[in-house]
Amino acid sequence: MTGDDEFAIAPDWLDGETKALEAPHDHRAELRLWLRLLTCSTLVESEVRRRLREEFDSTLPRFDLMAQLERAPDGMVLGEVSKRMMVSPGNITVLVERLTESGHLSRTTLPTDRRVQIIALTPFGRAEFEKMAARHADWISDLFAGLAPADGSVLMDELAKLKRSIIASLAKGGG
Repeated sequence: MTGDDEFAIAPDWLDGETKALEAPHDHRAELRLWLRLLTCSTLVESEVRRRLREEFDSTLPRFDLMAQLERAPDGMVLGEVSKRMMVSPGNITVLVERLTESGHLSRTTLPTDRRVQIIALTPFGRAEFEKMAARHADWISDLFAGLAPADGSVLMDELAKLKRSIIASLAKGGG
């Protein structure tokens, strides 16, 4: 396979990028690039979700929450976790409940303000997260194996430029 034909995963699998490639003259290069980025991100995320579910009976949001807490050995206030993960406090509360029930997290209240909850990984939770994180790193390496290190470095530089462009556009109010 050559060119964009190599992206035909299965005859019934179709994404926005593949659809745009059928009529490239109808789509500007920026839109095709956006669709390529979105397709890659969606493929990786879907596979990571599948592997977390199969190997650890876990979900990506649980993994993400534990990753935030792994970086905070003394725990974090629930509201801060919500901001970092860019999800509503209600969504975090449900995740915290499940991970507390399973023994992965502890929940305490702030002595000076009983309304403020601090959540932290338990020793069991930290050990389980370390296993998941190691496998996650392996999975990402596997999925990115076809990209040479030099190409990965160039891609990182180019994506950094794209990120700066997006931030600049947002700062001036978009287009």
